Amino acid sequence: MLARPSSPLLVACCALALPLGACGGGGGGTPNVPTDPGEPTYQVTVTLFYDENGNGQLDGAEGARVPGIEVVIGAGSGVSAPGTGEAVVTGIRAGSFVVSLRGSSIPAFYQAGPEIPVQVPGTTAVQYPLTLPIGGNQPNVYLGFGDSITFGDGSSDGKGYVLKLQNLLGPYFGRAEVRQRGRSGDTSEESAGVARRTMREEAPAYTLVLLGTNDWSDNVPPGCQDFAARCGTIEFLRIVLDEVKAKRSLPVIATLTPANPAVNPDRNVWIDDMNAGIRTLAQQEGALLVDANAAFKAHGDLSQLFDDDVHPNDLGYEVLARAWFDGITRGRAAASSRRRSFGFVH
Repeated sequence: MLARPSSPLLVACCALALPLGACGGGGGGTPNVPTDPGEPTYQVTVTLFYDENGNGQLDGAEGARVPGIEVVIGAGSGVSAPGTGEAVVTGIRAGSFVVSLRGSSIPAFYQAGPEIPVQVPGTTAVQYPLTLPIGGNQPNVYLGFGDSITFGDGSSDGKGYVLKLQNLLGPYFGRAEVRQRGRSGDTSEESAGVARRTMREEAPAYTLVLLGTNDWSDNVPPGCQDFAARCGTIEFLRIVLDEVKAKRSLPVIATLTPANPAVNPDRNVWIDDMNAGIRTLAQQEGALLVDANAAFKAHGDLSQLFDDDVHPNDLGYEVLARAWFDGITRGRAAASSRRRSFGFVH
């Protein structure tokens, strides 16, 4: 059993991933900041892995990793890399420490295991588990649930954002399979009616919901486009999210993508109104929000992103894939405090 730091103050500092000075000064034990500038430092490699079966160990079949997380050991820190999940923590002085993770850098839904004690020098490599609360669902499976935009209408390969997103998530996490259950022409009400069955059949780890744009064309009195406030869109989306959560799939919901302003600019006023409701809904339901609308608008000339009035072309689907990717992978602090940029390479 490895010894922990002897100072209660140092224990608190390690647990909070703070330098000793931030906790108010010295105390016994091994200091994080030595007075001797010539004192040697060491490094420890920490592998952050997705612990699919929750046993706390990296098993042979567990190939997924968790990048982008800041790992702290004493006064040293490092960030886990895409694909490998390895964080090389350098600048560690000799002593007993714990491996801790900066909570604000952990992606949404991931739950970190307990801190791990290390002795430096001595410990050179650590495997750190993280879990996802998905019950018996299929690990590393992402299901797009929506209408014709999820189905891929307008793309040259008919796959829409599915393969583009898989090609982003796969190299990043080490494993990812993206599927789609999109039905062309579906309103939010129609999709809400099949959500429970879809969750039962697919059992995905994540469900990516993009629904509601077809409600604009719903002419059932009083007419959704004329009376947006009376549309049932938000409540039908709430039903979808409730079904997703009931199956213990992780809920991710996107704002509606814009319409092609070169064809129907007035429709975007309605879409913006709906998106205000979707943002509120995501907060209420504890869903991860992906601002696909903002990603499209950040591109500049919206008309370049469409195949027709509402369906993206290949470039538009690339923007959408990257918006999903950004939302799924960003740390908790970025998700809650600011909107990240949506730059991409043509």
